[in-house]
Amino acid sequence: MAFLKASDTISGQEGRAYAVIGTQIEEMFYVKKLEATVEKQKAEVKTLGRRGVQHKATGWSGSGSMTIFYMTSRFRQMMLDYMNTGVDQYFDIEVINEDPSSSIGAQRITLKGVNLDSVIMASLDTESDALEEEVSFTFEDVEMGKPFGSAS
Repeated sequence: MAFLKASDTISGQEGRAYAVIGTQIEEMFYVKKLEATVEKQKAEVKTLGRRGVQHKATGWSGSGSMTIFYMTSRFRQMMLDYMNTGVDQYFDIEVINEDPSSSIGAQRITLKGVNLDSVIMASLDTESDALEEEVSFTFEDVEMGKPFGSAS
């Protein structure tokens, strides 16, 4: 009988994220939480002889959010550049989950064509020990460079 070993679960702190912006690679050590989701788009299909509605996948949409410590001006500068020039910037985010205590290995996912939805331009909070900000985004594609359990 197979069962999950607790030591094989992945710690959320054991990982890294990198932003690839143009020719620059920036380690995103300021990320507190990052989550990216792909949602299928579906059309309803009605057919003769069936009262129920069926569903057909017609595409997908990628979106996500990240909670970061308020300590980088990179995203504010990207938004300012867009505001001042009208030129939008797309970049990639590579997320690596790698818990050395787990026997399942690492996973490497790259979100391609990331585009920011909103950025906090200024923040103050007298109740906060460490300022944080929520950054929402969309993405155009995903690459799985390495799945869990693979040798390379």
